[in-house]
Amino acid sequence: MIVGVPREIKSWENRVAMTPGGVEALTRRGHTVLVERGAGLGSGLTDEEYEAAGATLTDAAGAWGAQLVIKVKEPLPEEYKYLREDLLLFTYLHLAAARDLTDAMLASKVTGVAYETVQLPDGSLPLLSPMSEVAGRLAPQVGAHHLEKRQGGRGMLLGGVPGVPPAEVVILGGGVVGINSIKIAVGLGARVTVLDINHARMQYLDDVFGGRIVTMNSTEANVREMVMKADLVIGAVLIPGAKAPHLVTRGMIAQMKEGSVVVDVAVDQGGCVETIYATTHDKPTYVIDGVVHYGVANMPGAVPRTSTFALVNQTLPYALKLADKGLDALRESAPLRLGLNTFGGTLTCQAVAEAFDLPCCDAAEALA
Repeated sequence: MIVGVPREIKSWENRVAMTPGGVEALTRRGHTVLVERGAGLGSGLTDEEYEAAGATLTDAAGAWGAQLVIKVKEPLPEEYKYLREDLLLFTYLHLAAARDLTDAMLASKVTGVAYETVQLPDGSLPLLSPMSEVAGRLAPQVGAHHLEKRQGGRGMLLGGVPGVPPAEVVILGGGVVGINSIKIAVGLGARVTVLDINHARMQYLDDVFGGRIVTMNSTEANVREMVMKADLVIGAVLIPGAKAPHLVTRGMIAQMKEGSVVVDVAVDQGGCVETIYATTHDKPTYVIDGVVHYGVANMPGAVPRTSTFALVNQTLPYALKLADKGLDALRESAPLRLGLNTFGGTLTCQAVAEAFDLPCCDAAEALA
C-alpha cells in the first residue's frame, strides 16, 4: 500500500504521525511511504533520517495522494480538498465537536478511522491514552504558569512555601488525564481534590495517593462548591467519541476567585467548562469574569518530540494492520472497527451521530 505522512499545519503543531523507525517497519513489509518534506522537523526528525529509513520525500499533495494517510490532528479546512472516497484516513478526528469537518468527511465519502475511538475489550483507549498522559502532565504545569501575576493569574505558587498555603487544585475526572494531572500537581505540592462519578475509580485513586488527595463524588453541588474554592481547575472529562458534558457552568465561573485559572483538557471534545473554547499555542488564554481560561486543543504539541514518539509507539501496530490489509483490517479487528467514524458518506460512530442528530450505520454492516 502507498502510505502518506503529511506535515501538520495546525498552529504550533510540531508532532508528526510517523517516526523514521515506523517508516522502516512499513517499508520492510513492502509498503511505499511518502513523507512530506519537513514533516518531522518540529520533532527533531530530519528529512535525511526519513530517506535513510526508506521514505520518499514529497509535497503535501503527494502525501495526501496516498491510499492510507496517517496524521496527528484532524484535517483543517484547507486540507478538505484532499479528502476523497478512495482514501483511508487514520488520525485524531474529534468529530463530535467539529460539525464542519464531519460534513466535509461525509460529503467526500472518505473512510475516517479516529485514534480516539479505537477501543479494546476492557474499555481502554490505547491510541488516546499516550496523548492524554502528556496533556495530563502538562495541565498542572500550564496552570502553574498562568497563576503567575504577569500571566493574569492570582500570583500564586502552586506548592506555596513554608508558612504560606499551597494552591487549591480541582481536577474533574480521574481517568488517564486526571491521574497524570494528580501526579504532577501533588508533586508540585498543591492541595488536590479529584471529582469523579466512578466510585471504584475513586477507591483506586485513594489507595494510590493515600492521604495526599481528596476524592469527591462528581455531583453538581460538589462541583460548584469545589470550583468556588479552586485556584486551578483542570477539566479531565472524557466520554469516548462524544461531546464532553458541561460540568462547570457560566454561573460557576462567575463565582470563582479573581485570577483563578481553568485548564480544560477536554476542549477538543467541546470542553467540560461552559465558557471554554479552543485556543492555540500562539494565543492560549482569554479571560471571562476574571478567570483565566486555557483552551489549547493540541496541548501535547508543546512537547512534540516526547509526544511524537509516545504516539507512534501506540499507533504503529494499528497502522501496520491497515497498511497490510486495508479495509479488511477493520473487518477483522473489533478495536479498529470501533475507530471507524465515517465510511462511504455515512457516520459509523453513534456518539458523533447523537452530537449532531444525524443517522448512523453500524460499522460492521457498513463494511459488509
